[in-house]
Amino acid sequence: MSRPLSVVHFSTADNEGGSGRSAYRIHDGLRRLGHESHMLVGTRTTDDPDVETIHGGGFGRLADRLADEVTRRLGLQYWAYPSRHRILAHPWVRGADIVQLYNTHGGYFSHRLLPALSAVAPVVWRLSDLWPMTGHCAYPRSCERWRTGCGTCPDLAAYPPLPRDTSALLWAQKRRLYARTRLTIVAPSSWTERHARQSPLFAGCAVHRIPNGLDLGVFRPLDRHAAAAVLGVEPGRKAILFSANVVDDNPRKGSGLLMEALRRLGPCDGVQLLLAGIGGERWQGKVPMPVVPLGYLRDDRLIAAANALADVVVAPSVAENLPNTILEAMACGKPVVAFDAGGIRDAVIPGETGLLAPAEDVDGLAAALGTILAENNLRLRLAEGALARARAEYDARVQARRFEALYRDLTGTKAP
Repeated sequence: MSRPLSVVHFSTADNEGGSGRSAYRIHDGLRRLGHESHMLVGTRTTDDPDVETIHGGGFGRLADRLADEVTRRLGLQYWAYPSRHRILAHPWVRGADIVQLYNTHGGYFSHRLLPALSAVAPVVWRLSDLWPMTGHCAYPRSCERWRTGCGTCPDLAAYPPLPRDTSALLWAQKRRLYARTRLTIVAPSSWTERHARQSPLFAGCAVHRIPNGLDLGVFRPLDRHAAAAVLGVEPGRKAILFSANVVDDNPRKGSGLLMEALRRLGPCDGVQLLLAGIGGERWQGKVPMPVVPLGYLRDDRLIAAANALADVVVAPSVAENLPNTILEAMACGKPVVAFDAGGIRDAVIPGETGLLAPAEDVDGLAAALGTILAENNLRLRLAEGALARARAEYDARVQARRFEALYRDLTGTKAP
């Protein structure tokens, strides 16, 4: 039998935010397969002994924050951090067979480390967004400058923002660093995969698609009344669920567009809006239905309970990879209404697992929500289709085995 592999993951957080949750699920899935898996993160949110912060806390955290502030003001996005030396000396890194990256634009990791990490082990980069292939932004939307070197950036305020236009310099830096790195790209969606294959920065890199996975023992159809008791919500009403890390004033996740769509939908007897994420209190009175803010739900079981209360889950994002909120809803047996943006179409198949409206088409989103709420047979059929697709495509065990196979190929080790 071949030996277990040792994998070290670099992530903004270990179980917070979409990318952090995805990273932790892959980490945990690999451990369940018997591999040694460790995470080095910017922010630690669990008590997992296989997770540490990159900076080590104390003075290390302060030094990294100071370096981040100075380089940010200069427009040298994530240029250097003192924790570099701790990373390269860390036993998890020195003993790694694979180095895996996730969302690295969180003020904790410098991409100037890539060649040094690649000298230790092959680097696999699981793309959370398009930042690795642009001069600064995570979602370039209609801008095509990422194809030719950036510069003359039309939106310096786009996250993560730049105080001055150094986008061409940063793009060129990435190109030099990637060329010196043993780099393999993993895309969760067909949309991200297509962009990665078109990126000049990834020329010569192998690109694979591995969709996100969920623990289907947690994300599954649950009793609605039991979920209502856990979350303290009235179970008798129909419910629309909107989930995001921040639900107020979140343009990329489409919170303003959803507000407008709900106003155009108009009053619906017996329907309430559930909001899962930071904020939510501002929605009351701005939409024609009762609003129930559930707060930020970190525990997967509470997220599953929130989905159990929903009749339909709405995802009004205007730029997106393949969001966990959609997959979680489907695994809980809920149809999804969304804009046709980014990689969402991979999961939300019109007439099979949910309904799609053209991107940013508020009237189309309102009409799709109204249709699902009004037509019980359609809603039940879409719910069955969503559950079947989640079980077939988005099982965390399948995701872990796909990563395992990729690692074995990169390291030249055989499966047991």
